[in-house]
Amino acid sequence: MIKYSSRMTGWAASALLALVTTASAEVKLNDNFSVSGYIEGSYQYTDPKPGDSTDRLNIDSSQLLFTTNFKPVTGVVSLFYVPKAEQETTLLDAYVTYDAGNGLTVTGGKFLSYLGYESFFTVNNPEISFANGDFLAPIPGYHSGVKVDYGTKEYGVGAALVDSVYSPFYLKGDGELKHNAGFEGYFSYKAVENLILWAGVAYDTKGSRDIASQAHAVTTLDFWAQYQVDKAITVAAEYAHKDGGPGAKGYNWLALMTYAFTDKFSTAFRVSGEKVTDGPSFTKFTIAPGVAVTDKLTVRAEYSYYDYKDAATDKANYFGVQAFFKF
Repeated sequence: MIKYSSRMTGWAASALLALVTTASAEVKLNDNFSVSGYIEGSYQYTDPKPGDSTDRLNIDSSQLLFTTNFKPVTGVVSLFYVPKAEQETTLLDAYVTYDAGNGLTVTGGKFLSYLGYESFFTVNNPEISFANGDFLAPIPGYHSGVKVDYGTKEYGVGAALVDSVYSPFYLKGDGELKHNAGFEGYFSYKAVENLILWAGVAYDTKGSRDIASQAHAVTTLDFWAQYQVDKAITVAAEYAHKDGGPGAKGYNWLALMTYAFTDKFSTAFRVSGEKVTDGPSFTKFTIAPGVAVTDKLTVRAEYSYYDYKDAATDKANYFGVQAFFKF
């Protein structure tokens, strides 16, 4: 199975944006309200062996995000649109953050998981496809709850209590704590110039009641590091381990380098893989050049080669061209 859906966002994506894609600037409506968003479309071609090749030309997704700022309280609401999805338009973000000062914030509502180096939103990544997640999907999506974060220039730490870390549909939790409480936490180290070290953990107490194969506790560990070598080169690596019971235990990884040839043209080089314990695995090789046509419009391409083991597919070639507009 080759997956091209959206995932998470965080510090890593923000740091890479300076090199590999255009910046997104909020449209300020007044001193208290602003709006931002994007729309992306692509042509994607996949040729698995054995199997028949497929292609698609479509709008992939779009997001409209509204921010209210009444210091020390900030509110965020976003609408997420994916054509032909089970629910095409979804309320994605819906949370309020209180800034207590001195680096401490408290957030409640529906928000994104801490975990994952790659962004939930593909427009914030230097490639079109994700590094992995085809079999295990260890990186969670959105869930509802409360979280507390504290950060300085040298480090950051956070903890969250949510309705579930993993849920039947990646854009919503199960809405209950008594059935399946979820916990997340992270620690980041940033004291060395241009270096970020990040470690996180997620724990679901009971798993999904709607999916029999996931009706058990799930623990995920995630580690990633990023280093900006110079103005042109950034390197990164990630390792994630998930223990979710039979058929849902294993690990995935990635190694990435982005190189900015000019202020407008950059290329990402990535090697990644995934292994299910006593199950299938794959290694993926990716090259993805991109060009900033304007400050708001970016076009990029990607070629990826998959080498599978113990899976229905032996190998696969993927090619895509994507354009997105951010505001």
